[in-house]
Amino acid sequence: MAGLQREQSAICLVGPTAAGKTELAVELVQRRPLEIVSVDSAQVYRGMDIGTGKPDARLRQLAPHRLIDIRDPAESYSAAQFRVDALAAIREIFAAGRTPLLVGGTMLYFRALWQGLAPLPGADAGLRRQLAEDAARNGWQAIHRRLADVDPRAAARIHPNDPQRLQRALEVYLLTGRTISSFHDERKSGAGRSTGFRLHFLEIDPGDRAALHRRIGSRFRQMLADGLVEEVRGLHGRSDLHGGLPSMKSVGYRQVWQYLDGALGYSEMVEKSIAATRQLAKRQLTWLRGWPGLQRLDDEDRSKDCGEDRGNRGKDCRKDCRKDCKNSLDAALKFIDSLAICR
Repeated sequence: MAGLQREQSAICLVGPTAAGKTELAVELVQRRPLEIVSVDSAQVYRGMDIGTGKPDARLRQLAPHRLIDIRDPAESYSAAQFRVDALAAIREIFAAGRTPLLVGGTMLYFRALWQGLAPLPGADAGLRRQLAEDAARNGWQAIHRRLADVDPRAAARIHPNDPQRLQRALEVYLLTGRTISSFHDERKSGAGRSTGFRLHFLEIDPGDRAALHRRIGSRFRQMLADGLVEEVRGLHGRSDLHGGLPSMKSVGYRQVWQYLDGALGYSEMVEKSIAATRQLAKRQLTWLRGWPGLQRLDDEDRSKDCGEDRGNRGKDCRKDCRKDCKNSLDAALKFIDSLAICR
């Protein structure tokens, strides 16, 4: 525990989906005494491998990942639970003499780890049902307008097509009479003081958005070729799973589930899945735009479809990725070495 008093440090590798985070993280682990902790709200679920871009067995043998496959899809998993699990994993990595490398795109989890959690009220099933019924009648745009009336700051942050966050923000206000923004202000006032170590944030900046969109499309089509529909079909056949669960609301899984229900045709499912993934990337980039102390790894040569869309599918692309992503790798190594935390 004495090491924690010297303010040890962890590296956080962030970026939008399909930016190549996993491949870069694996390359870093080969070169420095780092250990990966996954920061992904979908990869925690067992049996959800293809659609989450989960690193395959080959990559996980090269670089073990913590906090993957720790929940059944029928279970819930929250930012608060992630914080507990991540802190335990980080302390174990420090104790083993290595540096934690937190990798993922679930920015809410990163914020929970870094800033802590506001003392928000628990979920109210009845109120959530009422808000969902209101949205079914009037649309989520109407819910967004209600939120804007009482908490314009939250409404500015939350997209009108993000029902889960809209519902939660309005739920908090209706339960407590306080805006969720005010709770977040309290949390920010204590940011970084409760972990016992520093977090250094590195972002893979995809640069060209058109290239990122192409990678997202090719990546999803590769997932389909790798058996995504069959994977979801197996989940769809379980009596304890349904489309309303957080796990089944994950991007790609929601659309394939609707396809299996007959609500979408195949082409529409593909189109909606790619569009939803692009929206996810946009939200992640919005989070990162205002992130304090973020070190960006700019790479103008990242236009080729490398990284996550090939590496996580088990293709032998590590040699190609070294060439395509060399600028990001060199910059990341330089930054890590400058911190003098990996010995």
